[in-house]
Amino acid sequence: MDVLEALEAESGLVAVVGAGGKKTTLYALARRTADRGARTVVTATVRIPIFDRQVERVVVTDDPIAAVERTGAEIDRGPLGVVPDTEGEDRYVGYEPSVVADLAASGVADLVLVKADGARTRELKAPDDHEPQLPRAAETVVPIASIAAVGSPLSTDQVHRPERVAAITGREIGDPIRPIDVARVLASERGGLADVPDDATVVPVLNKVDDAAAAEVAREIGTAVIELAPRVSRVVLARMIADEPVVDVLERG
Repeated sequence: MDVLEALEAESGLVAVVGAGGKKTTLYALARRTADRGARTVVTATVRIPIFDRQVERVVVTDDPIAAVERTGAEIDRGPLGVVPDTEGEDRYVGYEPSVVADLAASGVADLVLVKADGARTRELKAPDDHEPQLPRAAETVVPIASIAAVGSPLSTDQVHRPERVAAITGREIGDPIRPIDVARVLASERGGLADVPDDATVVPVLNKVDDAAAAEVAREIGTAVIELAPRVSRVVLARMIADEPVVDVLERG
């Protein structure tokens, strides 16, 4: 299955949360939709590392709707990034979620892709009280976890906010992370489903499925997510750095 179809990310407002591949997923989706001729915007509601090389151009603006309108043929050639400001030399800050919702509703782009939380390059996370920063108009939310977390100790080496992951899973700091622990985080309203709008489609992604052994672990996790979370009907197994990212798609029976 094509990654855009698998993630239900062909149009509208799509938000990516979690850990272990958010930015890679955003940029992969952006390139593919742009290749299809869709007017695609990449943005964020939180800090995001400089991503100019991943898009046609980044515009720093307080008025993203007007900025997209002004780009004209540029956005037809490739995805456009819009952000409100820089922070230091290595990252941009994000818009308020309502600004991103207004951008999507304006119709100036076919697809708006938004990074809606941070994970400090870890493989697994559970959000803090102020996260994620999801636009209420998000049509698809993609919670991500990396299966590279499995077998690692529940600590800050691989996990962002390990104490919150421990609270969801019932594990202790330092315990090895099991497949069921990853599933519980993704399926939890204190984890991958935190603050997801009631009418949004949720498509969790298990990333870094690099070989057959990893795929077996990912299928165990994905099956458990579907069992634990009634609103999840599909889990995508992926290697998001690959030319064809989708490894498998698990569907509710």
